[in-house]
Amino acid sequence: MAAPMTAAQFAQALRAEGLTVVEVGDWRDHNRNHKGPWGPVHGVMIHHTVTKGSARTVDICRHGYASLPGPLCHGVITKDGRVHLVGYGRANHAGNGDDDVLQAVIAEKPLPSDNEANTDGNRHFYGFECENLGDGEDPWPAVQLEAIERAAAAVCRHHGWDERSVIGHLEWQPGKVDPRGFTMSSMRARIQDRLTDEPPNQPDQEEDPMAGMTKRDVFEAVWMTDALAAPDDAPDRKHNPNWWAGSTLRDIQAKVRSTDKRVAAMSAAITALAGQVGSGADTATVVAAVEKAIADAVVKVSVEVTDETQEV
Repeated sequence: MAAPMTAAQFAQALRAEGLTVVEVGDWRDHNRNHKGPWGPVHGVMIHHTVTKGSARTVDICRHGYASLPGPLCHGVITKDGRVHLVGYGRANHAGNGDDDVLQAVIAEKPLPSDNEANTDGNRHFYGFECENLGDGEDPWPAVQLEAIERAAAAVCRHHGWDERSVIGHLEWQPGKVDPRGFTMSSMRARIQDRLTDEPPNQPDQEEDPMAGMTKRDVFEAVWMTDALAAPDDAPDRKHNPNWWAGSTLRDIQAKVRSTDKRVAAMSAAITALAGQVGSGADTATVVAAVEKAIADAVVKVSVEVTDETQEV
């Protein structure tokens, strides 16, 4: 029985195998462990995403869908060969599959046909989602196939498994077709060759988590991670209790602009009232003067805020 690697060991093993690793937000603590156990682990499962666009793919695999919450895997392998870590622990990627397949994986024997869905795969498999439309026509770049090979080999090397511990989703759950566009037998042959090579040099300590990150990666990690509690007065707080930093910034901007308008209105009202003191004007005239002053002030503030925003 194999206990899962720690998150630090997982990231280190991938980097030691020569991969570029991008750590996305709070991936180390992002999991579905409250739904069931994570481990013992017995193998690696490969998927395709049926998505296009790396940023969108990573976001979907991290957050999931309303009907299937994220994370949807542990690592997302994009077409450029980078591995984006989006979660660690139990993840919604394998679903229920065939117990005979699991026993073959554990014994590292040839796989039987998957004709049942009676065993919890999310508990027992590491999962890598690979960016591809899965239509049989979307190409698999060589750098991406090599990254899949390296990622699977990294996990197998750590646990002392051979290539038969790596399976495709289509070999686990009846009705699944992923990954489509290459065969798992060819991928296992590549993994076997890699595992026969000398193991890579293990770094003395974990590499800089910023290594290999682009400015876009940093932007998404800082501004597009659900790490802040939504304000109590947020209209969508019930359905969206956590905000990413960009949402908070927009909320602050909206409130500042609203405050600017209210302050301008109050200042204009006070000035207008002061101008009417001792004039002998009737109430209607005073009210009209104040209302006009408020309207003019609010319009002026709105124009100034809009112009300022456009210049930034």
